[in-house]
Amino acid sequence: MLKGLVNTLSGKNGDVKKIKGKVVLMNKNVLDFNDFGGSLLNNLHELVGQSVTLLIAKNIHAGNKLKGKVGKAAGLERWITTIPSLKPGDSTYEVTFDWDEEIGIPGAFLIKNSHFTEFFLKTLTLEGVPGHEHAPIHFVCNSWVYPSNKYKSDRIFFSNQAYLPSQTPPPLVPYREEELLVLQGDGTGELKEWDRVYDYAYYNDLGNPDIFKESARPVLGGSSQYPYPRRGRTGRPPTRTDPNTESRIPLVMSLDIYVPRDERFGHLKQSDFLGYGLKSITQFLLPTLTDLSATFSNEFKSFEDVLQIYEGGFKLPEGPLLENLFNNVPSELFEQILPRDDEGFFKYPMPDIIKADKTAWRTDEEFAREMVAGKNPVNISRLQEFPPKTNLDTQLYGNQSCKITWDHIKNEVDGLTLEEALETNRLFILNHHDSLMPYLRRINSTTTKMYATRTLLFLQNDGSLKPLAIELSLPHPDGDEHGAVSQVYTPAEDGVEGSIWQLAKAYVGVSDSGLHELISHWLNTHAAIEPVVIATNRHLSVMHPIHKLLYPHFRDTMNINALARQVLVSAGGIIEEIIFPGQYAMELSSLIYKDWIFPDQALPADLLKRGMAVEDPNSPHGIRLVMEDYPYAVDGLKIWSAINTWVDEYCNVYYPSDEAVMEDTELQSWWKEIREKGHGDKKDAPWWPKMHTRKDLIHSCTIIIWTASALHAAINFGQYPYGGYMPNHPTVSRQLMPEPGSKDYELLKTDPDKVFLKTIMSRLQMLLGVAVIEILSRHASDEIYLGQRDTPVWTKDEEALAAFERFGKELGGVEKKIMEMNGDGKWKNRVGPAKMPYTLLYPTSEEGLTGRGIPNSTSI
Repeated sequence: MLKGLVNTLSGKNGDVKKIKGKVVLMNKNVLDFNDFGGSLLNNLHELVGQSVTLLIAKNIHAGNKLKGKVGKAAGLERWITTIPSLKPGDSTYEVTFDWDEEIGIPGAFLIKNSHFTEFFLKTLTLEGVPGHEHAPIHFVCNSWVYPSNKYKSDRIFFSNQAYLPSQTPPPLVPYREEELLVLQGDGTGELKEWDRVYDYAYYNDLGNPDIFKESARPVLGGSSQYPYPRRGRTGRPPTRTDPNTESRIPLVMSLDIYVPRDERFGHLKQSDFLGYGLKSITQFLLPTLTDLSATFSNEFKSFEDVLQIYEGGFKLPEGPLLENLFNNVPSELFEQILPRDDEGFFKYPMPDIIKADKTAWRTDEEFAREMVAGKNPVNISRLQEFPPKTNLDTQLYGNQSCKITWDHIKNEVDGLTLEEALETNRLFILNHHDSLMPYLRRINSTTTKMYATRTLLFLQNDGSLKPLAIELSLPHPDGDEHGAVSQVYTPAEDGVEGSIWQLAKAYVGVSDSGLHELISHWLNTHAAIEPVVIATNRHLSVMHPIHKLLYPHFRDTMNINALARQVLVSAGGIIEEIIFPGQYAMELSSLIYKDWIFPDQALPADLLKRGMAVEDPNSPHGIRLVMEDYPYAVDGLKIWSAINTWVDEYCNVYYPSDEAVMEDTELQSWWKEIREKGHGDKKDAPWWPKMHTRKDLIHSCTIIIWTASALHAAINFGQYPYGGYMPNHPTVSRQLMPEPGSKDYELLKTDPDKVFLKTIMSRLQMLLGVAVIEILSRHASDEIYLGQRDTPVWTKDEEALAAFERFGKELGGVEKKIMEMNGDGKWKNRVGPAKMPYTLLYPTSEEGLTGRGIPNSTSI
């Protein structure tokens, strides 16, 4: 039953007229793998008169407020005869309702679903409403509507007209307030799939102590020892063993983890394969490959052997293990996680890093280039003092000072003195020492053998970087308080020294890959954004202009995060299998979250903090890069500026003054909850914007959009192009540097590649890693990119629509500029020795593995 509400009344009676409308929806059988049973039951319900109907409303007094009163019902027409396509698509139904002068212009409608199953309601459009004949009235819904017995009250949807709370038409105010209360829930009980509750919880669902003690994981969030952003609450009961740990869903049911239904993947599309793919990798592919590794060598013999994964392909032995894969994984999905050719050879797409040149990845220039134009270009910093200092507590960790001396590097800096090299901004560092050292002893107690790393680099006259020295450090064997034991390595090309240098670079790659996945990717985008998604739905009505601004940047984030907690970052999950911190991975991310600062997530602030830019009011973005050929920063600043301009123009449509920001009750509640609950372990930090001015609002929203869209794209979609060939970015090291006199040191003289491959990942780990990042690096077929919306009528406000159109044109200009710079040989870092253009911040893309494209949201 659909019931309309109005926001205006003439107060007069008049002749009854007919108003036509169109409802666009998708049935469950379209979206949920052809649920024919549910569709049949819907038809049976229709035959006994339980239809979906629309009602227009009148106004009555509700206490001291006006509240819309529902009027005469009008049913959806041809519900049975309008047959939904068996492929994903829309079904359109007509509706005709009575209208008289007393009704006015509808501002909302109520819906009651008397059918057996849910459907996905997309839009309602009303044509020819008296007083509004010049244009249709649009209601953009995009929501699952379950049978009415699943709800305590009817569902309500508002028109696409944005209102600040104080400007809301009086008849709509109670409905606006009641809808937010529904979304907030009461904080109790286990939540079910039809619930629409957005609430907070700690990360207390990563371990499963009921299985065995080693599966326990600490609760992240709510303590000074393990601070963390909050996740969405599910309300599942605690484990039997530990009342502070939430019970887990068995893996066979892993896709049923609760998130509000509108946050779940709704369409049968490429992104739906993601959840099933990760589940299948964990449940079927991992144990199968583990068992099969006993039947063939788990070690690669050479780099040519590694290339067989992509070129000639490899065969898995026929038998019950392989048959188990075929029987349990749908064929379409199987081709995604373990593709094979017509002859039965399994092979993966050729990663871009080795498409044009199979060995360029090993050069020092490419090693350095990827720090500014690779999959993790957000950690390099300018060296402003030498030697670099540590921030670790000397009482706990002793002397952690860098052991790289001027004598190590002075002959490779074009004749500059130390002072000249620092003053002219020619020295840079990739510093993964302080992040890793506190956990390194525990990490190395497992099968992983790893170092904390510091890498010094020099900016050459042609704009490219070259590595000067690498420091590899271990905790002191007598205890952390005794400091670090460090070894410094410098570039070499030939002999054992050249092979040692290649291994040193590999250890840097391992440390960078782990911190990329756990910090740059998971913590700083996925985990940091989820509390904002929750707070937005709890406190900003869908009518609120800031809700309309941010809504597309939250698409599928809660769902992919829930899947990640179930199969990726949980105890024994994929991340623990293929990333070097292993069982300490999430603990390590909690340690680094202690240094997370919201304003520093702004790209200009991040570049300034890392010393990669200096303030310059005469430069386009108010800052000047100290390294002109820094592709991530150059492209990123263009995207940041476009987002900032768009947000500025949009917010100024609705907030004429700072007072309007201060007086917006929903906005203030939203920001308060982000600080005090969503990022509650940071609630007392002095750096939070006060949200007292338009500047606060614009800057905060720009950071949120940048993080959810462009930053995530720059970090995520390069995983396969750069890291799909895992010798380039290994994620695990299994042994330490060979010592002189050891067997492996002698082997370096005759077969250095074997030692290299023996040091990094096994065949099993590499196949598993490639399968995972290949899925995570793909664009969905119906992806919506930055500067795009799922509907052109997302708002009624012409000023906002015009500003959004300008935003899209600005991004189109950025695309052209990126391609121009990639074609200009002046910019050495944009293509590099691997002949791989930097396109990760190119705004749009096609479906699949493209290495480009900025989706609106953190959805994969």
